[in-house]
Amino acid sequence: MDMQDGQNQPIEIARELVLLLGGKENIAKVTHCTTRLRFELHDDRRVKKAELEALPYVHGTFSRLGLFQIIIGSVAINSVYRSIIELTPAFEPGIKDMKKRRMNPLVQLAKTLSNIFVPIIPAIVASGLLMGLIGMIKVFQWVHPESPIMIMLDIFSSAAFIILPILIGFSAAREFGGSQILGAVIGGILTHPMLLNPSLLGYKVPQYMEILGLDIPLIGYQGTVIPILISVFFMSKMEQGLRKMVPGSLDIFFIPFLVMICIGSVSLLVIGPVSLLIGDWITMALELVYKSGGTVAGFLFGGLYSLIVVTGLHHTLHAVEMELLANPDIGVNFLLPIWSMANIAQGAAGLAVFFRTKNKRIKKIAIPSAFSAFLGIIEPVMFGVNIRLMRPFISAAIGGAMGGSYVVFTHVTANSYGLTGIPMIAIVAPLGSYNLVNYLIGLGISAMTAFIATWILWVKESTEEQK
Repeated sequence: MDMQDGQNQPIEIARELVLLLGGKENIAKVTHCTTRLRFELHDDRRVKKAELEALPYVHGTFSRLGLFQIIIGSVAINSVYRSIIELTPAFEPGIKDMKKRRMNPLVQLAKTLSNIFVPIIPAIVASGLLMGLIGMIKVFQWVHPESPIMIMLDIFSSAAFIILPILIGFSAAREFGGSQILGAVIGGILTHPMLLNPSLLGYKVPQYMEILGLDIPLIGYQGTVIPILISVFFMSKMEQGLRKMVPGSLDIFFIPFLVMICIGSVSLLVIGPVSLLIGDWITMALELVYKSGGTVAGFLFGGLYSLIVVTGLHHTLHAVEMELLANPDIGVNFLLPIWSMANIAQGAAGLAVFFRTKNKRIKKIAIPSAFSAFLGIIEPVMFGVNIRLMRPFISAAIGGAMGGSYVVFTHVTANSYGLTGIPMIAIVAPLGSYNLVNYLIGLGISAMTAFIATWILWVKESTEEQK
């Protein structure tokens, strides 16, 4: 069957998936990313995994972070997701009506950060692409730098980073169980125009306010991550506690008032300054590893990144990348080129599998999923092809390590996050320099190494495997 057949319309796909997942009563929650449907199930034992993986539009299944995940590719995932929501009216997406399972705290943290940052990624990706367009315009001098179109493009490209705490506040409140509007307001407090944008430190001197004999600088938190995450966490817990005590007739007035006064004050006076210090420590530690480790650090990071993706912990890295970009002393993302090398290597390994395997089903998956990886989406090829066969996965790790060491050696950086593979060409910083050339060389090294390693390590398939 093909995704275009009448039988495989989104509603039909949704019905088939829900049935094989144990029925709609077994589904507690469903979310999705670019290629995966993520299900929180009441009983994993009711899942008919073998039958799911035999479906022609399913590229693979796996369980991570307490979620059963199905890879169906990016073509129809939004439509299938909406159809599943229509079929399972017993729950509302994002509402946690199921008792939290006990899980490793690190896994729980990764799951939480993933749920917070995944909805924000499209805005950041769009901003990064706009920055790449601005860079191209400046390099090739298509438009005068002071022209109206450049002014507008600059506004469009920087908006998401300026209001990043507001976006995170809205998304984090949803995850932590608080009011999303109040979460956005807390983000607005941390980015208020009266607070000096930290990127202007060194050019402007912040104002101070005196509280209890202490001089508190009026510095904002534009582009930062940790302050708003911690603030919204405490805001949500305070809001939940107040709802148990405040009568329903008063909660719409009383609770938002108390939350804004208390959490707003604590955020500006305590959480913000302490969080900035923590963020600085994290970025300094990474910068130290990056500068002192050099090619060795790139080799290790590039080789291990695919394993991080397997565990699902790669979403926690978005917060780190945001901190790198927000730090005035760094201001670039030196991790993303490394991740890009690992992703392109997965695609190249999948492409080699296409030429080596005799299994028609794997061939059918390998080509589209390999090109998907070249565009930065690696789950289909990684879970649908490479991990199943294991040797291509190892080969991809080797390719990622070689490419990672090269881009670190040549100091390739990006001005955003979220885009890897070929699309990352638009956000290589600064565009027009040798950075872009070195990035393309790095892609070539990763892809060729992974392809050749897969070819060499390939083991002839048995007759059963070929079927």
